[in-house]
Amino acid sequence: MGHALIVEDDEDSAKMIAALVAREGHTVMCAHSIGAARKLIAMQRPDLLLLDLHLPDGNGFDLLHDPDIANDTMLVLMTGQASLETSIKALRLGAADYLVKPINPQHLKGLLKRLIAPSQLRAELDEVQELWRETGRFGHLIGRSQPMQRVYRQISRVAGTAVTVFIHGESGTGKELVARAVHDLSRRREQPFLAVNCGALSPHLVESEIFGHERGSFTGAERQHQGFFERAHGGTLFLDEVTEMPLELQVKLLRVLESGTFMRVGSTQVQQTDVRIIAATNRDAAEAVARGKMREDLLYRLNVFPIALPPLRERGDDIALIAASFLQDLGRQEGGSKRFTPGALARLASHRWPGNVRELRNVVQRAWVMASGDQIDEEWLPPVEDPGPGAGLRPEPEAAQGPALAPMPPDGHRNGAAAAALSGAGENQIVVEVGTQLAEVERRVILATYERCGRHKERTAALLGISMKTLYNRLKEYQQ
Repeated sequence: MGHALIVEDDEDSAKMIAALVAREGHTVMCAHSIGAARKLIAMQRPDLLLLDLHLPDGNGFDLLHDPDIANDTMLVLMTGQASLETSIKALRLGAADYLVKPINPQHLKGLLKRLIAPSQLRAELDEVQELWRETGRFGHLIGRSQPMQRVYRQISRVAGTAVTVFIHGESGTGKELVARAVHDLSRRREQPFLAVNCGALSPHLVESEIFGHERGSFTGAERQHQGFFERAHGGTLFLDEVTEMPLELQVKLLRVLESGTFMRVGSTQVQQTDVRIIAATNRDAAEAVARGKMREDLLYRLNVFPIALPPLRERGDDIALIAASFLQDLGRQEGGSKRFTPGALARLASHRWPGNVRELRNVVQRAWVMASGDQIDEEWLPPVEDPGPGAGLRPEPEAAQGPALAPMPPDGHRNGAAAAALSGAGENQIVVEVGTQLAEVERRVILATYERCGRHKERTAALLGISMKTLYNRLKEYQQ
């Protein structure tokens, strides 16, 4: 139970909002001017301030000069339109949220459920920062480098507000972990966090998956389906690779961002949603707009608070810190303990990490599996001279005793070589002809490694430096 102050010059609107707030068990008072609001604040400091900025005797901003209001009161702006300007204004004021007039009762009810004093949020954030100083962990993120400290400051600043966040970063840098950190430090933490990879959804089903559909709305729609916006109601919806979303769907997403409403596929009934959007991309969003892959108005609407994630190669000592954390996780899962030698740490620091943290995790898993003792040296780590992607599919060092790509014999021996390629040219080699398509090369390498590892999937994935999910997908494709 909290105390709310409604500052609204329209008396009928103020009474309606007050009735909704009181119905949720809170005490409430109304003021129709800045002067009246100051008197009521002097009598009792509100836990929640619902503030209209356009008042008869001035601007609502004037009330915020009182430091007690800014420090201990949850501020919610009331506006006639949910625009980019409103979002920026809410961020600048440190507002927890904003309500669009006429006030939607469901939105207000959800907001009252998230009633947390700013001082409590700051105390929780202090705990997170203290843990980071001790362990190098900020939520699910790991790192002490200056670029990551900048990211942590941005997360800390935006988490307590309701503005839209747009995360930019290469594949594998941890964009979903940043989105999760924003959610976990927000007032929506008790509500759902749903992550959607827009590039992985079927073009034919993406609208249905995001907005839901009615029974019989298309062939195969045998029942009503709730989309991500409904399932994430009250919480956070993370739209990863948003630049891959079809243009016609971008129009509907823009409408949701501006009005807070949508319709299921096959329905004419308008649905209300109370969801915070966090979007992300590993591409240049401005270039996507220039190529016609993304709507410019949607980019402006999403890019209210941008967060740029640094690639792993620019994070210095974070590489060793993250690798050590992965080793600890593996030790808990598999039992035992292993550590990197100084030479191995130097090798990790010198690699370019085109796959970023995701690639590092795969490399550590592989090294854990292949290292026979309690120390991991350079033998199972990426070669220094290999800066490019796909390290897991490149030739192994001879000592690795894994599958390697051998040069193609002269024309006269090709038939024999082709046969050997299918059966394995030698115990630890396969042969591919120059000009073989890369997909076929990948297939042969994966299947040969799979057989070489006795059809042991975890060992195969570790040896190839790919994830278990990728291996499962490839074997399913190859029907193995």
